[in-house]
Amino acid sequence: MRHAYLSFAGKRLAQAAVVILLAYVFTFIVVSILPGDPVTNVLRNPQNGFSEEEIQSIIAAQGLDRPVLVQLWSSLSSFLTGDLGLSLRSSRPVTTMIAEVLPSTLTLATSALTVALTLAVLIAYGTQFLPKRWGQGLLRGFPSLFLSVPSFVIGLVLIHVFGFKLGLFRVIEPDSAWATFFAAVALGIPVSARIAEVLIANLDQEARQEYAAVARSRGLGQAALFFRHLVKPSLLPVVTVVALSFGELLGDSLITEAVFGRNGVGSLVQRSVATQDLPVLQAVVSLAAAVFVLVNLLADLVYPLLDPRVTLIGPARQSPTKAVETAAPGAAA
Repeated sequence: MRHAYLSFAGKRLAQAAVVILLAYVFTFIVVSILPGDPVTNVLRNPQNGFSEEEIQSIIAAQGLDRPVLVQLWSSLSSFLTGDLGLSLRSSRPVTTMIAEVLPSTLTLATSALTVALTLAVLIAYGTQFLPKRWGQGLLRGFPSLFLSVPSFVIGLVLIHVFGFKLGLFRVIEPDSAWATFFAAVALGIPVSARIAEVLIANLDQEARQEYAAVARSRGLGQAALFFRHLVKPSLLPVVTVVALSFGELLGDSLITEAVFGRNGVGSLVQRSVATQDLPVLQAVVSLAAAVFVLVNLLADLVYPLLDPRVTLIGPARQSPTKAVETAAPGAAA
């Protein structure tokens, strides 16, 4: 089993590396064919004050005077070594610019994921053990409610209530603990809805299995039944949703950062789009694609550890996702 898992992990790592490289190439091609000339729009803009000698120096340093295929090969080679080039706008290393804002975005995204998971588990627990009037009615309607309200609307409400009215945080200090918490709540509430829906559906299925009835007949408490018997066989689809949601969090965090005034990747993207700073824009998009691929890779590697039903080798070989769909309910318990 160990050898099979290592072989599976190695192949998935290789596939992830290929996908990341293809994503970078695709991003380079898309950015290269965008309408407009970044040299004219950025470097030759009179407001930026570049002399002709400086413009020619920047063009030569960026390699913008070379054929597109040569630029692609040079850019891809630099990407593999961790060199993301220089900003057209500020001539600063793109790696440095991203490193300055990435911690803020990652803090927000991971905090929002924690909020989403906590809300989803609480809602799912309540639907199983609260009285039907509350668990079957009110709580089961929360995911639909959460999905119907955009994160920026939730953020504006939280700022108005907890920022201006109650004074728990100052709007001019967006990186404070309370401001980060409420930004994470605004970002995490819509995501928690998808996780809760999947978790509730699988818990309903597991709660009808014989092993759950036997555990109840032996006097097992509600919390012990939930966490020891019902949650684990329900986790595989949840892991898939969480992996997909993390990529969504990175995208939605751009809007949430703008609402709360945080200086993160979102503000960097806005500036790059406004000024057509292509090296920065390409680096951010490629980084987002890499994070999304790596998170989903991690989910694939976790599947076999959570559930031995996931087939890794043999004539009837299945991918973890396919195995999750075809595995018999309750067998892992």
